[in-house]
Amino acid sequence: MKNLSRRSFVTGAAAGATALSALGVFSPSADAQLVYTTADWRVSEFDKVVKDPARVKQVYDVIPIGGGKFLNNIKNSLNGLRFGFGLPAEQIKVVAALHGPTNMLNFDDSIWSKYKIGAWLNVTDPATGQPATRNPFYASKAGPGLHYASQDPDSEESIYQDTSIQALQHRGVKFLSCHTATEEQVRGLIKVNKLSQSPEAIVTDMLAHTLPDVLVVASMVAAIALLQTGGHYSYITVG
Repeated sequence: MKNLSRRSFVTGAAAGATALSALGVFSPSADAQLVYTTADWRVSEFDKVVKDPARVKQVYDVIPIGGGKFLNNIKNSLNGLRFGFGLPAEQIKVVAALHGPTNMLNFDDSIWSKYKIGAWLNVTDPATGQPATRNPFYASKAGPGLHYASQDPDSEESIYQDTSIQALQHRGVKFLSCHTATEEQVRGLIKVNKLSQSPEAIVTDMLAHTLPDVLVVASMVAAIALLQTGGHYSYITVG
């Protein structure tokens, strides 16, 4: 079967999209790309995550932001496996599969500020008590260099009690962003904030500002299935 390029996919779907639009079902932009094909993203990088040789592998399926409490759950998994069960750090692999509202945690401060993400998703910045205009879940209090005052896992001044995305990434956690969720969320964001840009222009802007080391996957629900069946990751959902 001949592979479909982005343009051929969109062109081939145009007739059906036009008919649905006429019925009032939806009104796609001319350049809409609701579905990624294998040529559009780093499939090989995802395959490495699936095939990671770690002894214990977990995938956290996270949709609600919930004040970022799931980050503490991931920290507890790492600490329990490392110190409670004595597994070497290299034998532990945790993947954070963020979709739904949590997908926005994969983007940097400029996106949170520009598109008023905190006000949209009811996320308060603990530093100001106001709707967040920065991503309050990313940066570590230990600073960009992650300089900690203690190596004691029980100390709040150690990396082992740091629940920031930056610290968890440093400990080997792989954060995934969902392309499908981004496309869907942008359309909702446009309505709420009455934005004039096209959905694809905003999606492109967001994808250019993903956090360091975040991997954008075509579809998170599909990625989770592959992590479970192909990579034998244990599944944890956070409600």
